[in-house]
Amino acid sequence: MDWQRSLLIAGMLVVLYMLFLEWDTFQSSQQENQSTVSEETVLAPETAQTPSDVTPVSVDNEIPALQSDTSPVTSTPVESTTSETTTDRLLSVSTDVLNVLIDTRGGDIVRVALPEHLTELEEDSSPFVLLNQTASTTYIAQSGLIGVDGTDNTEGRPLFKAAKNDYQLAGDSDQLQVDMVFQQNDVIITKRFTFSRGDHLIQVSYLVDNRGTDNWKAGLFGQIKRDSHEPQVATGMGMNPYVGAALRTTEENYKKLDFGDLAEKPFKDSLTGGWVAMIQHYFISAWIPDQSTTNTFSLRQLGNQDLYAIGFTSPQKSVEPGTTGEFRAEFYAGPKDQYRLEKISPYLDLTVDYGWLWWVSKPLFWVLYQLHELIGNWGWSIILLTIFIKAAFYKLSATSYRSMANMRRLQPEMMRLKDLYGDDRQKLSQETMNLYKREKVNPMGGCLPILVQMPVFIALYWVLFESVELRHAPWILWIQDLSVKDPLFILPLLMGASMFIQQKLNPTPPDPTQAKIMQMMPIAFTFFFMFFPAGLVLYWTVNNLLSILQQWMITRQIEATSAKKK
Repeated sequence: MDWQRSLLIAGMLVVLYMLFLEWDTFQSSQQENQSTVSEETVLAPETAQTPSDVTPVSVDNEIPALQSDTSPVTSTPVESTTSETTTDRLLSVSTDVLNVLIDTRGGDIVRVALPEHLTELEEDSSPFVLLNQTASTTYIAQSGLIGVDGTDNTEGRPLFKAAKNDYQLAGDSDQLQVDMVFQQNDVIITKRFTFSRGDHLIQVSYLVDNRGTDNWKAGLFGQIKRDSHEPQVATGMGMNPYVGAALRTTEENYKKLDFGDLAEKPFKDSLTGGWVAMIQHYFISAWIPDQSTTNTFSLRQLGNQDLYAIGFTSPQKSVEPGTTGEFRAEFYAGPKDQYRLEKISPYLDLTVDYGWLWWVSKPLFWVLYQLHELIGNWGWSIILLTIFIKAAFYKLSATSYRSMANMRRLQPEMMRLKDLYGDDRQKLSQETMNLYKREKVNPMGGCLPILVQMPVFIALYWVLFESVELRHAPWILWIQDLSVKDPLFILPLLMGASMFIQQKLNPTPPDPTQAKIMQMMPIAFTFFFMFFPAGLVLYWTVNNLLSILQQWMITRQIEATSAKKK
């Protein structure tokens, strides 16, 4: 019986759906097990890094040679004891948005975790680790003084002293200062990190107190050292996010250089101000030197190893005897918040990379952001934005759907012509064109409006793909993270169903092969969209539903008008 067959088919589909869910859960767990290095304990610096590894960027890719007319000042670092351990050398700094570990050897930032951005969307999940140094991973931020009297050279790094090992931002304070002191003969050097409440930007400065009798001269460098590992991201089968370096140059406001580019050829440039950054999906680390000085930027591979250094050197300046001097820069480590980044340095917000359609994507994100400020839910904001876009293109869409509806109305007559002149292609084409002229139908009328809208839809795709605000952002019920795939695949199935319905409202292609391909498209798109971020699938589904509604209304109007004429 028909109802029994239908029930059997429905049961088989449910079983297949449940098996697919189990397979997907297994695949996800396997990926998680393969990417657990970010939580490893930071290694002791003696094991993970030797002084020869520290090669600050400069014009000639080496620590600058000492000036010939000035004798180098001998550094007198505090000798470490044989019992020195990782814990002894690391300072822990905690604010409301940053958990940082600083190595007193050189004052390098060797770990940055983000408490507001969890690794997984679970209550007991740990903060997302952006920078870290482990047995298998290197991603750290270094800074120091180089040049005539620089403390960071081929002989080693300075060992700073701090008042304590643990610093926390107090509840009634907006800033936290972490000072580390190093004495170089008669010169007292304080390396100061300044953290601000609610901010991922760290002020890094060297305060030089020259108590000697000679001028003291050096320049500041900052660099990010990283291997080429790609962080595990749950973007599904969408476009792979960019992982690599970027900077502002004299010729381009935003230039990307991936690890392959740096392995092939180093890059150098100099300009006033500027910045250099290491980018991955949703997050960024960046050095921003003094914007009033002309800084030299260099990006390169370190030897033949899987290690890359990107950074800057600022001009050397003198500190006269009996005076103090300051060398400063800023380091950002956190989410790609474009409104915060654009305030830090010109064009740093371009690291939120919308591609060549950025001029469309930026206004779209602004509207989406304002909607979220009003509603407080990114899912409903996406739906409202899709409605606004659909309303803006209503007339263009109407032209397209009206053309499709007219083509659908002429379908029986076109099939009749095909039966009459199927063997004479020239005659069939001529009679078809006469039919179009007689009925005042333009078969290409539906193409141009769709082409005009495509840049907006592509730009919105990039907005949803690049926006860190959607990471771990819930919508309703089972959708608790709009940046990853729907865990139950309900949205992709709804999208496929909407695409199928929309296809039924369009005229059937006269070519049988083309018609079969069109029938398979909803199935193929459903499969691909199963692995797309839920926010993107939500946008596409709502857009399809609105298109179906508009197309159905226009088709009814045309069919009603045609019936009256008869």
